[in-house]
Amino acid sequence: MPDAPSPTSEFSVFKRDFMDPDAPLKFIGAGSLGGKAQSLAFMQGILKSEWTGPRISGIAAGIPPLVVIRSGVFDAFMASNQLYEIALSNLPDDRIAHAFQKADLPFEVLGDLRALIESAHTPLAVRSSSLLEDALKEPFAGIYGTKMIPNNVFDPDVRFRGLVEAVKFVFASTFFEEARDYHLATGHNIRDEKMAVIIQQVVGKRYHNRFYPELSGVARSYNYYPVGRAKPEDGVVNLALGLGKTIVDGGITWTYSPALPDADPPFRSAEETLDLTQTTFWAVNMGEPAGYDPIKETEYLLQENLMEADADGTLPYLASTYSVQDDRLTMGTGTNGPRALTFAPLLKLDTIPFNPAVIRLLQICEKALGAEVEIEFAMTFNPHRLNLLQVRPMAAPTESLEIPDSELTGENVLGACRTALGHGRVDTLRDIIYVKPEVFDLSHSEAVVPELERLNHKMLTQGKLYVLIVLGRLGTNIPWLGIPANWGQVSGARVIVEAARESINVELSQGSHYFHNIINLGVKYFCMPHSNVYKIDWAWLNLQKLVEETPYLRHVELVRPVIVKVDGKSRKGVILKE
Repeated sequence: MPDAPSPTSEFSVFKRDFMDPDAPLKFIGAGSLGGKAQSLAFMQGILKSEWTGPRISGIAAGIPPLVVIRSGVFDAFMASNQLYEIALSNLPDDRIAHAFQKADLPFEVLGDLRALIESAHTPLAVRSSSLLEDALKEPFAGIYGTKMIPNNVFDPDVRFRGLVEAVKFVFASTFFEEARDYHLATGHNIRDEKMAVIIQQVVGKRYHNRFYPELSGVARSYNYYPVGRAKPEDGVVNLALGLGKTIVDGGITWTYSPALPDADPPFRSAEETLDLTQTTFWAVNMGEPAGYDPIKETEYLLQENLMEADADGTLPYLASTYSVQDDRLTMGTGTNGPRALTFAPLLKLDTIPFNPAVIRLLQICEKALGAEVEIEFAMTFNPHRLNLLQVRPMAAPTESLEIPDSELTGENVLGACRTALGHGRVDTLRDIIYVKPEVFDLSHSEAVVPELERLNHKMLTQGKLYVLIVLGRLGTNIPWLGIPANWGQVSGARVIVEAARESINVELSQGSHYFHNIINLGVKYFCMPHSNVYKIDWAWLNLQKLVEETPYLRHVELVRPVIVKVDGKSRKGVILKE
């Protein structure tokens, strides 16, 4: 990295005042800060001096106040409660989580956590910051747990209990199945992982029984799926109303290129835009909780519809209004009618320099890390503040791999596309797991997940990696768009193909949260919509040696490995049968 303030130098010892303006970044205990916390501390020092310029006038930028429980506390917690036996037992997540909830945090940190709760009166995000998170070559983005707590009841004992339970939940998530399988896929020993925990002020405002930011986003300085006039180096941004969980879970978001913020939406009509844009959002529940459940990540969250946000008055910068009479959208919320989250007032008007601010933040992070970057942020308006929540480096391709057009077709091609993700050649994979197209439709999406998870785990324990071919989106939390599998459930795949057929013709994901892991781990990703001129050779797959068959999946083994080639610059990709 270029010369910059040391991440550790930005932190100070927690002196029992969470909101101390002179010490926004604090720590408790000894050991590592973890990757996520170190990245944020690094950028805290940079932003102090770099966030200037007339194009971003009126928007403040920074990192919300936080306290890090350093990894030494995790070590002491695991040892004093003798938790490694159950943590490494491969028991279901809920059994591990329950065991961690019954254990006691080290006595020496309880006073600090109690003081933290007594000095903090806003919702808190309790987030992972492991040793491996945000590393360039083997990132663990989105693998571990995060828990939001409202922290709003009068009784400090109740708020303290909620904080302690959230910290234990994040500790437990170190050993959940998704994390275990990810360690296997990356060749790490889970015993070597250490977990620090970030306790951070949630960005947002309170509206009745809800607390949320008007805007959350993920921005990447390099775009593996540019469309229209956009170029890969222009980057890409995903925007959502409310908490960033919508983006993290692969939900419906608004995607745009920072170089073309006012480009027309990719929909055939205003009515289609209304139907295919975000309609629900996540918020912290500031009212009565649904029920006590300390091992549930969403224990204190609400998923609300767009009408609630409209009533809260949080849509003027984000929405357009649909006119039924003439089937058109008008920017803003000045007239009555259904709202569509097009973010047009923010991107097409000059009222707030939002897009220049995002571009500037990407530039600052790129310069600081010396690499292409992915950032997560949340924004509030009036006053306007852009809050950096996470930054991690990407591994963008630097050398071309020539794939002539003639190689994309022919008898020896299993599949090809011009929208592939990744870069390089893979010629070691003899196993293919694929959705059976003759029986699968999107009503079966959720039923496929346990089958996929079991086969993935079997392959990992056998030390095998594989090609995965699915229909519809992979990783979405919306079953009618595809298969709602998380990254841990497909982590053994080294080539992933999202395909579509006439009966399953949905917009493919092209940017799920775990794409960061896919890119940096060298996974090759093929996007093959129904409109793609290149098709999967399903008939050839069905002729290969059958290893195992489930109601919706087949696992076949090839005599010779497929040859997979992807050019990250031209975005051409091809899978050759031999």
